[in-house]
Amino acid sequence: MSDGLTEQPLVKLYYRIGEVSDIVGVEPHVLRYWETEFRSIRPQKSRKGQRIYSRKDVERLLKVKDLLYTHGYTIAGARKRLRHTGDEPQASEDPTRAALSRIRANLMALKADAQALFKELEGPSTPA
Repeated sequence: MSDGLTEQPLVKLYYRIGEVSDIVGVEPHVLRYWETEFRSIRPQKSRKGQRIYSRKDVERLLKVKDLLYTHGYTIAGARKRLRHTGDEPQASEDPTRAALSRIRANLMALKADAQALFKELEGPSTPA
């Protein structure tokens, strides 16, 4: 016999975190943690700052719970599985990391240019 929580039909357009917690069957802090781990789960925020989950968010959370609790996946394994099925966006490079990488490449090029200039300035040493 089932607890009835995960079989409730999703009839509303939006749900608050407490409602989603009851539907999915996990504590709210678990939902907040999953938001940090799965890019496809991004609830909107109300004017008061409360999380507002769409039906699609709830369905994805149910998939995540199934992968983690029923099939025994790790967070990384569940993320990979969801990417494979198209339910999770592919990992893209962090914009901050990409910017730092470009800055580093520019600095390395400047360093090489400066070293070349110093060699030119030294030139061949001629004894007097």
